[in-house]
Amino acid sequence: MQTRTASCSCEQLSIEVNNPPLGAGICHCFACQRRTGSVFAALAAFAPPYKATGTATEYLRIGDRGSRYLFRFCPVCGTSLFHTEEGAEAMYVAVAVGCFADPDFPPPEDSVYDCRRHSWVVLPEGTKAYDKNPD
Repeated sequence: MQTRTASCSCEQLSIEVNNPPLGAGICHCFACQRRTGSVFAALAAFAPPYKATGTATEYLRIGDRGSRYLFRFCPVCGTSLFHTEEGAEAMYVAVAVGCFADPDFPPPEDSVYDCRRHSWVVLPEGTKAYDKNPD
């Protein structure tokens, strides 16, 4: 079992995952750009079990297709650390890749909302791009 820990900037909030990533991807949707303050969000999905430690503030966002995502972020430093999708909590948790502070983390396999990708962002070789979300 591979254990990884991701934490916020002030390290008040953390999440420990105990499985290899199910997959990693980047999202260029405007909601992720605003949420991260960057031009895309880099996320990795992990199957349970996972353990969150610390206090999180929650924000519910409804996606383009009506899916409901519950984002958890640190109320002290503001880092958006992880989220779950309502109805899929038992299947996966999505964690912000940068919060692992691991430059050897595997590259993204997928790029979603490529229609909103900034023209100067170059995808890693082999990354599959989707105009919006894959069906």
